[in-house]
Amino acid sequence: MIKALFKAFEVRWKSYRHRFVPWIALNLQKNERTLRQVKDRSQDKLIQDEEVCECLVCLFTELLRNDLKNQRELLRLLPESKRNIYSNAESGAHDAPSTVMLNTLGFVTERKCSSLQRAGTGVFVSRGRAQKGSVVAMYPGTIYQADEPIFFQSIRNPFVFRCIDGILIDGNDKAMSKIVFRSCSGRDRLGPFSLSDSSWLTPHPANPLAVGQYVNNCSNEKAANVCYQEFDVPDGFPLELRQFLPNVQYRADSQRPLRCVVLVSLRDINRGEELFSNYYTIVH
Repeated sequence: MIKALFKAFEVRWKSYRHRFVPWIALNLQKNERTLRQVKDRSQDKLIQDEEVCECLVCLFTELLRNDLKNQRELLRLLPESKRNIYSNAESGAHDAPSTVMLNTLGFVTERKCSSLQRAGTGVFVSRGRAQKGSVVAMYPGTIYQADEPIFFQSIRNPFVFRCIDGILIDGNDKAMSKIVFRSCSGRDRLGPFSLSDSSWLTPHPANPLAVGQYVNNCSNEKAANVCYQEFDVPDGFPLELRQFLPNVQYRADSQRPLRCVVLVSLRDINRGEELFSNYYTIVH
């Protein structure tokens, strides 16, 4: 009985450790390929914030145009100049979000069983080819400032991502984390405009980039081909496109910009390749 329990724990741990931040921190010196050193937060960026924003706006615009049937009531509230951006889409055209992503970005990233032994789910380029410097995924979840409570949500939770400045993102799509995100997402609206997307909690996200929480950490055998990059959503981000952002503030009255974390390709990534990330740390 004890042997069976130990075996079950070992299997769970080998999957858990690939995303468990304390384990990664303790093993960085043993596995230097998992670590990317930066001197300050501004140097964690492979591409400029403007490029990240442009990519997201481009994809989200096409996702909205692809779903005009369900967006018409919302679009009526926009100025005519903005309505014209979306209304010239083919009437009745509706493709899967992954097809929209392929046509817009040139590739698709999807969740599948990881090539790492006992690592559980991973993320692959399933179609097309992601060029170096492409935004290939977003890390979805609830945003917690450094002084906000996350203890109970973090228990047995391998999906808590820590930003350089101490902000945490809980990307777990199950249990208490799922309930918290749905609650915060339903709370934050501006009239009929939704300010976040909760479909990443399902197997079929409306924003196909929202799979970044399942990207596994690299190893000595599997080199990193993507890296994390922090991105604060600017005030001028189109209101009608915020419905595709897979992040939400835990505190309703937070005055800080919405933090997003994207994954950017370090090299060209071909069809069939799994994504492997590395972590950054501040050096002085």
